[in-house]
Amino acid sequence: MIKINKQDALNYHSQGQPGKIEVVPTKMVSTQMDLALAYSPGVAEPCKEIAANPEDVYKYTAKGNLVGVITNGTAVLGLGNIGPEASKPVMEGKGVLFKKFAGIDVFDIEINETDPDKFIQIVKSLEPTFGGINLEDIKAPESFKIENALREQMNIPLMHDDQHGTAIISSAALLNALEVVGKDISKIKMVINGAGAAAIACSKLYLALGVNIDNIVMFDKDGIINPERNDLDIYRAQFVTMRKITTLAQAMEDADVFVGLSAGNVLAPELVKLMAPDPIIFALANPDPEIPYDVAMATREDLIMATGRSDHPNQVNNVLGFPYIFRGALDVRATEINEAMKLAAVYALADLAKEGVPDLVHKAYGDNTIAFGRTYLIPKPLDPRLITTISPAVAKAAMESGVARYPIQNWERYHQELQARIGIDQKLMNRILTQARQNPKTVVFAEADNYKILKAASTVVEQKLAYPILLGERAVIQEMIREFKMEHELEGCPIIDPREEDAKCEKYAHLLYEKRKRKGMTLFDCRKLVRIRNYFGCMMVETGEADALISGLTRDYSSTIKPALHVIGVEEGVNKVAGMYIIQNKKEPYFFADTTVNLQPTADDLVDIVGLTARYVRFFDQEPRIAMLSYSNFGSSEGQVPTKTREATRMAKLRYPDLLIDGEMQANTALNTDLLREHYPFSELANVGANTLIFPGLAAGNIAYKLLQEMGGAETIGPILMGMRKPVHILQLGSSVREIINMVAIAVVDAQKCKAKL
Repeated sequence: MIKINKQDALNYHSQGQPGKIEVVPTKMVSTQMDLALAYSPGVAEPCKEIAANPEDVYKYTAKGNLVGVITNGTAVLGLGNIGPEASKPVMEGKGVLFKKFAGIDVFDIEINETDPDKFIQIVKSLEPTFGGINLEDIKAPESFKIENALREQMNIPLMHDDQHGTAIISSAALLNALEVVGKDISKIKMVINGAGAAAIACSKLYLALGVNIDNIVMFDKDGIINPERNDLDIYRAQFVTMRKITTLAQAMEDADVFVGLSAGNVLAPELVKLMAPDPIIFALANPDPEIPYDVAMATREDLIMATGRSDHPNQVNNVLGFPYIFRGALDVRATEINEAMKLAAVYALADLAKEGVPDLVHKAYGDNTIAFGRTYLIPKPLDPRLITTISPAVAKAAMESGVARYPIQNWERYHQELQARIGIDQKLMNRILTQARQNPKTVVFAEADNYKILKAASTVVEQKLAYPILLGERAVIQEMIREFKMEHELEGCPIIDPREEDAKCEKYAHLLYEKRKRKGMTLFDCRKLVRIRNYFGCMMVETGEADALISGLTRDYSSTIKPALHVIGVEEGVNKVAGMYIIQNKKEPYFFADTTVNLQPTADDLVDIVGLTARYVRFFDQEPRIAMLSYSNFGSSEGQVPTKTREATRMAKLRYPDLLIDGEMQANTALNTDLLREHYPFSELANVGANTLIFPGLAAGNIAYKLLQEMGGAETIGPILMGMRKPVHILQLGSSVREIINMVAIAVVDAQKCKAKL
């Protein structure tokens, strides 16, 4: 019989301490002990803890990350009342979106009940199971009664997404559209076509944003909502208009905004022509909008339009809201989703659209020109910043409005945890990025006539990481900035064309000549070289006019490093520079050296590389555990490489007695502690494994990291040039924008340390 320790059982079931959000891994059930912990008898321990304190259900179960998506299938989008069975695919799809975009687990529940009182009773009885409830596709007016009753009776966040999701997303689009056309929200005239759950929720949220209720005219399937109607429920009656009009045509005259939440093809082009200058149309019926996009845009050149479709600009898509709203609500264990939280989501969405768009979004949509304006009012659904923008805003609003039971204390850590929820785990780089923001430095971008470089430069300005200097042909760079709508971010960034800088080039030429006159260069040579951007940029760093240089995106490594060595040179005490790559996977970061510079290093060279690499590993707040790699394990094979590596290991241990170093060994041996303990228990790495791999030659290191990069599903950071006297970092040919930004942050922190030494 297996004896179960109480604490072991509680630890096994624990989902994290209150107030600390954790990404919970799948529990292992591979042994009899695991089985005993997961179920009988171990499961009794968390059961007893929860019985004594019901709030501990969040501590010992998955309730805190579980949302119920619940419907009766009476108002499925575009399909109507198709019943609970037919609605199940939609609910399952909703669950996929929750998981994909916010890391939230979902049970979908389709209830065969149309009586609202009975439906309320059923959902209320499920409260012990779920951390939150997403009501879906329930017809009005029953949906209003159901949501209101459940909000009053339940103590967990709940939202009918058809109402509030559409309201939140369209509200953000409305705020930004009005900003684009320069109209005051309190003065606009608005026509709302449709009076169902979504239309009522949208209208109420528009009022909260500042729309004047006297300026709203609402229509339902039976016509205008006015005092002469005797068939109005309490929800539609809130939007009775006193204006003496009866038709949609009359309402559209001089209207600033039309919001359609009704049916396809009900808005004629002639009615669009009646609207005020710079009209705004949100035609949100799906799959066919109230007026086809192409027809509407052909009718008015000054029109701003949004639809619910992904094949047109400004898609009002609820996936921009519900995953992140629930994420924020769950993470502070909010007792409800209130108006303050909805408004926080609106403003967060609207503000995010005004920021520069990440390169991966440009790639996903095949458009490098996406920027705030008439065709980009709200972020794209695949924007990875949504979770780190909306969820914190919602969580803060819950805390400030008094409905959060476990407030977040550390917002930087929370930001990292949100990224991990969707698979973006940059713990190592997050520290570097944070440090760079604390003291930004001036960085020269030597290839500023390249889109990726300009995009990276605009992003580092926006994120306050660095102050870019752009090198290249002035007219070309300025035209690209205009074409890709980066004027705002790059405003004020110097653009320098070395060919126009005669006086400065003459000064640089004489400085270079003094450095290289006994190494084969004439003054004539130097005058030509300093007009080359890499030489010019290196001279800016050397003279203190800039703090760091980034180059190499479009040129081979050797031609980029050569100017840096000629102008800046190696730091004191360093014999050779070396290159390092960081390989990030889910377990921990690994450091590979040398991967870019030294073709056939000697044993002495390898010892120098060990010292440089160890210093840079510590630069990233990691303690190096160094393996000297070969095709041999501790003398198992002979040859030039094992002999060289064995000797380098001996010498490195003598020179760096404080470092954990062992070798020579094969790569899999270095990383597999089970293999080390079984066959080489004497190794200093036997119990910990290596995180820093020193390769015997450039070919091995270069091949290894490139294979991992393409096949291993790991992210690479680098190459990091180690040993230069001042920060020069050379990009990998074809680096992504994200990789360039990472290298800029590293260069800035490198520059901070250089300044501190002076």
